[in-house]
Amino acid sequence: MSIKKKIAYLGPPGTFTEEALDKFIKDLSQVRKISFPTVAEVIRSVDRGEADEGLVPMENSIEGSVNITQDILTFESEAKIIGEVTIPVKHSLIGKKKIKLDSIKKVISHPHATAQCRKFLSTNLKGAEVIAANSTAEAVKILKEENDDIAAIGTKIAAKIYNLEIIENDIEDNKDNKTRFVFIGNSIQPKTGNDKTSIVCFLKEDRPGSLYSILKEFACRNINLTRLESRPAKKDLGDYVFMIDLDGHLHDENIFETIEVLRKGVYLVKILGSYPKWIESSRK
Repeated sequence: MSIKKKIAYLGPPGTFTEEALDKFIKDLSQVRKISFPTVAEVIRSVDRGEADEGLVPMENSIEGSVNITQDILTFESEAKIIGEVTIPVKHSLIGKKKIKLDSIKKVISHPHATAQCRKFLSTNLKGAEVIAANSTAEAVKILKEENDDIAAIGTKIAAKIYNLEIIENDIEDNKDNKTRFVFIGNSIQPKTGNDKTSIVCFLKEDRPGSLYSILKEFACRNINLTRLESRPAKKDLGDYVFMIDLDGHLHDENIFETIEVLRKGVYLVKILGSYPKWIESSRK
């Protein structure tokens, strides 16, 4: 009897994170899915060894980065990014039964979801109170115990899991809306020839040209950066760290050399991971 790999994800069942997990894993029969109510608990479960891997949202094409994921991986965890998956985000308005839009008094969902459906809400549900939940699936789950005049924004799969009705499909403002999720584990993945590396640069001090001195090391070695973002360093106002995603693997000669040079000029370079790029056509 084979031992199933334990993968933690942001739950409860029916979240976009679970949808991404199902899309990434080729054989779900070999996996034991464990849901946690927060991103922090997913990551900590990997740190503690309760799960072999975890899956958490990293960034959305409309709302930008998921700061809690970035901050915990940067400041609180030694877990490494070992993979990524991107899925389209399709939101549905869900109710205990199909009712008219003007009868809905409250809408429950994750703040990212309500932000991504801003136009629909302002046009069709002007008077409805918006209530925050930890996830879209939690919102749908809560709906089970609410009155008929309360709705939730969530996934079709969540509506099916909790035996609820879809009032409206595809209510997101941007039909090209996508979310990128990252798998986390405890190792640097081997080279595949089509990889990505994520790092964080902590500065020794804030001074003119600090960012330029980092970027020029990549530019002079012709290394393409796919994401660059600053986040507060959790110290004094004005102190920041730089989060960088780049094409290539940590064990590529030019990238290894660049990171070694950076280590001499900054306080710390933290490796968040080297891992295969997500290729949509290669997955189910």
